[in-house]
Amino acid sequence: MSWSPATARKRALQSQDEQRDPKLHKPTPTPMETALFSAASLFRDADDDQGTLPSPLRVLPRAPPPPDRRLALVLVFFFFVCLVLCCDASEDGMQVDADEQVQSVQYEERAHKFPGMAGYQSLCSPFGNGMQELKIREFSSHQLNANMLWPGTFLFADWLVKNKSILHGRRILELGSGTGALAIFLRKAFQVDITTTDYDDGEIQENIAYNCKANDLGVLPHIRHTWGDQFPVLVPDWDIVIASDILLYVKQYPNLTRTLSFLLKEYKGCSQNAGSSASTAITNKSGTQVPVKFPIFLMSCRRRIGKDQSLFFEECEKAGLEVQHLGALVYLIYTKQ
Repeated sequence: MSWSPATARKRALQSQDEQRDPKLHKPTPTPMETALFSAASLFRDADDDQGTLPSPLRVLPRAPPPPDRRLALVLVFFFFVCLVLCCDASEDGMQVDADEQVQSVQYEERAHKFPGMAGYQSLCSPFGNGMQELKIREFSSHQLNANMLWPGTFLFADWLVKNKSILHGRRILELGSGTGALAIFLRKAFQVDITTTDYDDGEIQENIAYNCKANDLGVLPHIRHTWGDQFPVLVPDWDIVIASDILLYVKQYPNLTRTLSFLLKEYKGCSQNAGSSASTAITNKSGTQVPVKFPIFLMSCRRRIGKDQSLFFEECEKAGLEVQHLGALVYLIYTKQ
């Protein structure tokens, strides 16, 4: 750039003006300055060192500001909370529907024919022609498996009818009564003194009471007892303990044996039965009369066979109890003398 006298004089005047008012100083970058400080110069590569000039400065459109991250997090959290609340409401609705469905099918009432009733194939008839059937309300399902009658119950009832002499004048306790059908049958057929027991559960007790009333009976005495726990009656006085199809849960065999041992070994007979046990006999599977001395446990089982069933009998022997097979899957258990 050449410096003429006119140019020098102009620069001197401009310098004087800037000294009087600094605001008038507005330096204008030269083209070379613009190139040296352009944004492109910050990104030069190896080619630039070899003499390649940077690209001319370009003015790019301003990018939109980034969204506020805090606002985004708030929106995500709000969406998640809404999703959880909707799921809970949906599950609550489904639960209500399920509860209503369970409530509507909680019980099923059926008519059952026991030995001696019209239509039941049995040679023994304790009812004559007066009784046709028992009305038994059963659970549609129950977590403690006390919901229905099993085939062993009817077979055991038939055996008891054929050997009804052992029931006369005796106090009877049923373990695992379930719906109470067998106890109700024996009470109506032979007017026996019988008490029901089952797991410590209010629904089971209420259902047995319902079935008693449905068959024109007063509510039978009931004991809520979990096998293996201390028995609520400290001095048992039941001459005969009965049960049908209670060997379903192998893990409960030790607890069942513990309860059974207490009932048989701690037995204190009533005075009206004292000295009468020797005259009572039971017919076994070979037709032989077997004399029995009370207390005794009579059990029918059809839902467990083979090695599982033998495990229970082994538990009885360990506890000092004697086991005899009477036939028709009926077993006699008593204390060893």
